[in-house]
Amino acid sequence: MTNHPNDSHTLAAAYALGALDDPERGDFEAHSRTCEACRQEAAEFAATAARLAAAVSQTPPATAKAQVMAAIDGVRQVPPRIPASSTAPAIGALLRRRAVSLALAAVVAAVALGGVALWQTQNAQDLERQARQSRQQLDAITGILAAPDARTVHGKASNGALTTVVTSERQNRAAFTTTGLPAPGAGKTYQLWLDHDGTMRPAGLIDHDGTVILTGNPADAGAVGLSLEPTGGSPQPTTDPLLLMALPT
Repeated sequence: MTNHPNDSHTLAAAYALGALDDPERGDFEAHSRTCEACRQEAAEFAATAARLAAAVSQTPPATAKAQVMAAIDGVRQVPPRIPASSTAPAIGALLRRRAVSLALAAVVAAVALGGVALWQTQNAQDLERQARQSRQQLDAITGILAAPDARTVHGKASNGALTTVVTSERQNRAAFTTTGLPAPGAGKTYQLWLDHDGTMRPAGLIDHDGTVILTGNPADAGAVGLSLEPTGGSPQPTTDPLLLMALPT
């Protein structure tokens, strides 16, 4: 990949995600020694990536090891991959390939660590649909994180949950992630909102730690909100906001 003199400013997200080849990583590290903005941006992306990973992590059941060891004999070995070309891939293609690999790895881990019951109760079509949805979700999140114009803001809800919003004006998309979110309680869910000049418009639901892509039009919004609503959500907030955080610009 050939970089123009100012291209290093656009590589902070890819650096934080480990998506640069050796020459590009070296160039960015050399550039960041004299660029405080890029150092700060790379640190924020790394922290966001860590929050995303922590938000979807799960403790494996006590029986997981025995189940995995018992299943090993029935798993067919995959032949080694032989690179078709030595040409360094573009960052976009590399991020997409890594996103798909991460999504597949997440699905495999779910099946291996907690998935014996899943295999018993769901058919292959259900698993394929879940894998496809996981790939699409992770592709979308990674695309926002790796966007050259990605911007990040962190906040804390009144119930103690830590939140992060990453936006891309070019894609007109925003990702919301939270950790430490208390259980909403029976008949309740957390609802996200986009504040359009004082008008709160629904932007999706979230009922536990994790990451979602905000629905709606973040380009015209000034802030993102979070409130506790009845299961299924509400057309307008029915409780005081737990969070009202200005979107990054």
